Amino acid sequence: MSWRRRVLMGDPAHFSVKGGANPHTRTRWGTRRRVDRTRAIEQWDALKRTLEDLGIEVLVVPPDPAQPGLVYPANAGFLTDVDAERPPAEKRFTLSNLLPTRAGEKAHYRRVLEPTGLPLAEFDPRYRFEGEADFFPAGDVHLFTSGRLERQRFVPHLGFPPWKRVYGFRSDARLEPELAALVAPRPVLRIGLVLEAHYHGDTALCAFGPHRQHLLVYRDALAPDDWPVLSARFGDAVIELSGGVSDRLLDQIRERGVTPIVVDVSEFLKKGGGSVKCMIGDLGPVEESPGS
Repeated sequence: MSWRRRVLMGDPAHFSVKGGANPHTRTRWGTRRRVDRTRAIEQWDALKRTLEDLGIEVLVVPPDPAQPGLVYPANAGFLTDVDAERPPAEKRFTLSNLLPTRAGEKAHYRRVLEPTGLPLAEFDPRYRFEGEADFFPAGDVHLFTSGRLERQRFVPHLGFPPWKRVYGFRSDARLEPELAALVAPRPVLRIGLVLEAHYHGDTALCAFGPHRQHLLVYRDALAPDDWPVLSARFGDAVIELSGGVSDRLLDQIRERGVTPIVVDVSEFLKKGGGSVKCMIGDLGPVEESPGS
């Protein structure tokens, strides 16, 4: 029996900034940024080809002009036992409760996932939850990231311009007991987020390598009181980020026995706030069909 990784990606044919729901989507004046869709599609195609060249199966979510955020399916939900080589029927995919401007995406994810044989579940709709963007395995724990939930709005500001937009964060900390029950006996480590530009945990934290034992961390995005807990848990497995991709960062990854591959998805990062991790929903290993 052989297995290959399967992931979700969202067709970028209608990628645009609709709701402007994070600081990357708007200018300093609060106006929504414009996407170079041709460039975005080229970058998306390059990422998809890279994954397929690595033997990964890509399941594509069809586009919908009313739901441009479908290009970030890390927000679709999360899969229990994501790394286990087991049939889909023995796992469970819990769909997200997305913020209002993206709530319509859930039906699309459901339609794509139902034929895979994964049992689908949902949380109480009163509680916001944005999937593996905020809840993901790292080493021998699951990290759950959350911050203050806000009604997104413009407020007066002492400065220029004399207003600013409040964005807040995405997942409700009150879901921690339910999440912990789903992944037990693995412990859950909750980490607070403090920078609205890093509105999801996967924009500040990334586990990688065998058994996901290494962890990239942008420390400034995390609650100061939570940093010592995270650092003590992961120790030398942590690589602190100080900026974008650099030769030093690539060397640090190689030093841990992992080969980095760089793919340009700048249009998605600069206009939507999500990079490679946000553009991929992890569906774990699936059994390969004979002759595939």
